Formats: sequence, structure tokens, C-alpha cells
Amino acid sequence: MIVRTFRRIYTLLIVVGLLHAISCTKQQNDIGEELVGDPVSFLALGDSYTIGQGVAESQRWPIQLGERLEENDFEIEGVEIIAQTGWTTNDLLNGIANTKLEEYNLVSLSIGVNNQFQGRPFEIFESEFDSLLNRSICLAGSKERVFVVSIPDYGVTPFGSSNSESIGEEIDMYNNYISNTCDMLEIPFIDITEISRTLGDSPGALASDNLHPSGSQYEAWTNEILPVVIEILNK
Repeated sequence: MIVRTFRRIYTLLIVVGLLHAISCTKQQNDIGEELVGDPVSFLALGDSYTIGQGVAESQRWPIQLGERLEENDFEIEGVEIIAQTGWTTNDLLNGIANTKLEEYNLVSLSIGVNNQFQGRPFEIFESEFDSLLNRSICLAGSKERVFVVSIPDYGVTPFGSSNSESIGEEIDMYNNYISNTCDMLEIPFIDITEISRTLGDSPGALASDNLHPSGSQYEAWTNEILPVVIEILNK
């Protein structure tokens, strides 16, 4: 436990050091300053929960969020998603590196469930999540334009029901690391995990694969995310 605590403190110090030392291009640094009050260009980074496996494009939560922002009088220039079903933190890093990127003034990050599902070393997740968070800040031009969405608990679905307790504990471990890192950097962490647990496999909560959320569950996520994003955009 003491070793784990010291390692956690060391990791957080590394994250802070990376953020101080991080080298974004001048163009990237300027984005956050120049686009305040301008149309919102939103980039959502993630995995199957961001791409909306099993639901129509219009039901993905990033798309729903863009529509809700428009209803709240924000002009949306575009919503881009870099995410694929099955992606780990390493896959997302590669996906970003292999994508021609535009300019953004709002970036979200939601990743880690496939690291857990594939049983990859947690230490690798920590390092790669930190890199992804740093990359998100560069892409947004400022940490004030970044938010992170928690990992839902698929242990409450029929797919994960045979090992639900262990899955839930490990998802909590991942989310605790994400939350603590976000808290230290003063980046909003939006907890949708409890929504996934509350809805479970209730009628209408899941897509046809009985694993991924339905459009209506993504709507519940969007309801949780929207006020935080409005606050971000109004700063």
C-alpha cells in the first residue's frame, strides 16, 4: 500500500511536470484564446462508447451534445469523433497520430474500458492516459477547453453479468485514477458510471447487442454532460 501510494504521488508529479513542459505549437496554443465566443468545433476522443456502437449516428452522445448546445444558442461549427470499438489507450494514441486534425476549441476524452477488458497492465494505462490527456489539452489549446467522461460499468449488462463484481471493482480503479488526475489538473471529470449502473439492463437501456448503451441511455449521459460543457464554453 505504501509503495502504491508513493508511486501514485510520483505519477501525479510526472503529469504536472509534463503539463508544464508540454510543447504545443503556437497555432495550437492560440486556438483556445482566439476561438472563445466563436463557433464550437468539438472533437470527441474515445472508444465504442464515443462512436456509439450499436446505435444510429444521431444517437451518439457527442452528436446529441452538439444538438443540445445548438438548442442553448451555441453555434456548432462541427463535431468530429476519433474513436473505434475495441480501442485501448494505445489504439487511440495511434488513431490521433494517423488522423488529419482540424482546429478545435472543445475536446472530450473517454477511454480505458478495453484496457480493463483485455487485462492490460494498469501501469501502461496510467502512462498512456496521461499522454492522451496532454494531447487533448494541446488539441484544445487550453486545459480549460477539455473535459473527461468516466468509463461506464459493463458488468451490469448481460454480457458482463457472470463477472459483474470484479468488473465493477476494476472499472472503479480506472475511474479513480482518471478522476484524481483530472482533479489535480482542474479538468472537469463527468461521472456517467452511476447512470450506467442505475439503468443496468432495464428495458431500453442497452443497444441490441445487450452490451453497449442505447440512444436513450446516451441521452441520459448527455443530460449529465451538458451543464458542465455550457460552463466551460461560457468561461
